Amino acid sequence: MRREKERVHEQQKEGVGIGWDGQTLREQFEALEEKTEETGHYAGFEKLELKQNNPIQYEQMFAQLRGDLVNARETSKEVAATPIVEQEGELCYGLFTPEGDSIAVSTGIIVHIHTMSEAIKYMINHDYEESPGIEPGDIFVNNDTHVGDVHACDIMTLIPIFHDGEIVAWAGGVNHVIDTGAIGPGSMNVSQASRFGDGAYYTARKIGEDLKLYNSWKKDYPDKTRTPDFLKLDERTRMTGCLMIRDAVKDMIDEYGVEQFKQLSREAIEDGRRGFRNRIRKTMLPGTYRGASFVDALYEGQDNLTRAYADENHLMHAPSELHVREDGSFQVSFEGANKWGWHPYNCTPAAIQGGIWVMLTQTVIPNSNVNDGAYYSCDFHLPVGSWANTQNTETAHAYAWHFLVSAWAPLWQHLSRGYYARGFWEEINAGNANTSNWLQGGGIDQFDKLHAVNSFESACEGVGARYVEDGEPHASAVWNPEGDMGDAEAWERVEPLPFLGRAVKPNTGGVGRRAGGAGFESMRTVKDVSRWLLYEMGNGYMTSDGGLFGGYPAASGYILNARDTDLEERFENQEDYPQHDLDPESGDFESKIDGKITRRPEGISTPKEFDDYDMYLNYLRGGSGLGDPLERDPNDVLSDIHDGYVLPRHAEDAYGVVVEKVDDEAQHNSAVQGEWELDEEATETRRREMRTVRTEKAQPVSEWYEEERERIRNQSDLIDDVKKTYESSMRMSPQFAAFFRSFWDLSDDFAFDLSEQAQKSLDNRFDSGLRPMWDSHTRGHKTWSDVADEPYVPYTWTDRSIQDLSGPKSTFANRERASDDD
Repeated sequence: MRREKERVHEQQKEGVGIGWDGQTLREQFEALEEKTEETGHYAGFEKLELKQNNPIQYEQMFAQLRGDLVNARETSKEVAATPIVEQEGELCYGLFTPEGDSIAVSTGIIVHIHTMSEAIKYMINHDYEESPGIEPGDIFVNNDTHVGDVHACDIMTLIPIFHDGEIVAWAGGVNHVIDTGAIGPGSMNVSQASRFGDGAYYTARKIGEDLKLYNSWKKDYPDKTRTPDFLKLDERTRMTGCLMIRDAVKDMIDEYGVEQFKQLSREAIEDGRRGFRNRIRKTMLPGTYRGASFVDALYEGQDNLTRAYADENHLMHAPSELHVREDGSFQVSFEGANKWGWHPYNCTPAAIQGGIWVMLTQTVIPNSNVNDGAYYSCDFHLPVGSWANTQNTETAHAYAWHFLVSAWAPLWQHLSRGYYARGFWEEINAGNANTSNWLQGGGIDQFDKLHAVNSFESACEGVGARYVEDGEPHASAVWNPEGDMGDAEAWERVEPLPFLGRAVKPNTGGVGRRAGGAGFESMRTVKDVSRWLLYEMGNGYMTSDGGLFGGYPAASGYILNARDTDLEERFENQEDYPQHDLDPESGDFESKIDGKITRRPEGISTPKEFDDYDMYLNYLRGGSGLGDPLERDPNDVLSDIHDGYVLPRHAEDAYGVVVEKVDDEAQHNSAVQGEWELDEEATETRRREMRTVRTEKAQPVSEWYEEERERIRNQSDLIDDVKKTYESSMRMSPQFAAFFRSFWDLSDDFAFDLSEQAQKSLDNRFDSGLRPMWDSHTRGHKTWSDVADEPYVPYTWTDRSIQDLSGPKSTFANRERASDDD
């Protein structure tokens, strides 16, 4: 490395850059963009010469790279002591071109593969080659959401890889840390109104050289948090993985030669681009797919808010359009999204782009050839000033996932409808769960040390129903398909929150012909702490994931905790105490504990103090259902009862399935005591009755439309929060306002009447203006800060819509024949 560094210094004296053939990185990046734009192929690679001439070696090299990345992840995560990384696998690695495009990725939280790309491009576009310098052995870090991240608690480490004086690649790794020094304890605090409460931000900072960290960084970084030892270990994990990747690249160059490696790095991305388009052309129909999702963030009346003007409720509006073009590329548009808010759930373009990575790798490209080729086949319309693209450096982003996960819910359904139309029924998914609750908090722990917690049981939620089978219960999270709930014993080692119970949560998966996967719950208590704070985070009144093809949404959230309890006395007297809340309507929890019990239908609370023997329910959500629930096999419903997914009374209400208890002693699970038997005759009768009621209540859409139009026109039975949301969207987007007024046949000047408080809230945020930080100078990035230069958004396609496709000939133009490469 020392000789490599000396070579770079000699080149710098001669005015030679670290890019290929003596270019600077900026020059090399600009040349790549020009070739890509001119030819329509990544870096101008119209032919995949290595793959075509030597396909076995091509596949061997790519598989070797990906294997090295996975090996780095699996090995390095054993270095960490945090359960978030070691138990949940909240870690990923990527190998990137000198310009910052991903070549290959590991498993794990691959949402961050493109966020690391953005951070590298930011450094190139801000001339880091000149200052602070990019040299062999340098180490960089970033967690700035406006540069390349989802939220501050995801910290990335980036190391350049050199060969013979040229930068040939970057190694990068990201993991979710337990605390960032935010205004409240935990990695994603909820009570701040602005970015200045999110915790420490590090904007593409150089933190070491010669593969050694600066002493200033070693002191500065951990001491800004409540968990310095954990952050030091996490950093060692990322460094370990990046160094393993660096060694693997050098070994490959030694084996195949640097020119072969360079050729592979370009071809792999172009191959990924073609594979993505081929996959889209095989599985989708061109046109526009439309949907919407909502999620609530209710702050009105909450304690511990950092600003008085944050005392208000928010409904996120995510109108989603997927425009599938005839060449297999597509655009995701959030035109009509409402304004950002004084809460930590705002997003940035980097977060949105990272979010789609997780979506695509679980749906469109579920294979090992995953890289930024897919990125070059997608573009995004993210309205400037909306929650999806705030362009305001004051906005908070600590838990951007709260809105982001909900915003992706319609995309699952857009893709699934396309799969259905083309006959790819096995690919259909009704949509994964809104990933919550997040148990977070901190204070003085059982070892008398300042500490913070962030339970990652939320990496294990219900999966949406598929067309051909039920969704998996408590299996994964949308942002980490390989996550799990972790061992209770591992959490108890680092959290002073002993488990009282952990069980499947009945009635949480969406009902349907195929049921959504159920969630689960953990009942925790508090022991040996002082000034300990806990809070909840998740969807509450609203469910953001609708069912598909007649299926129902998953259950929404609620809050349950108890303080000043008699739990200690119950332990001493060996009396019953609550271990679960499997049936919230039963009163079982309240009957087994005395204290100040809070049971509310909201999903978010600001930090509140807990003491020894107080209780906290961590409730993890289920996935959405698919198809008419009255078409579900009654025997499957009976199995659901015995497996703990459905309560017997709910089976009759939701599925029209009647069961009888035949044995009080047998116990299949913790939710239902006894053995149940299907009453086939009563079930047939009950389902006939339910269908009759449906017929009697049914009305033509035209009648429903007229009733709803009058309701909107007269603004009757509409709460202020709903009116504020739509008024915000209409004020944000003239296109959406015109569409909304036209659809409901409203006057051209229609506007919602708002209370003085709601109007003041909107005026406050709209008058704040823009303070953009997304100032990366690449062509793709210009669209995020200048509305006039946004890519064309066909808000309502009338010349080519799904309805216009009359038959099999009305599919994709036969320009590039789809292959089986993907």
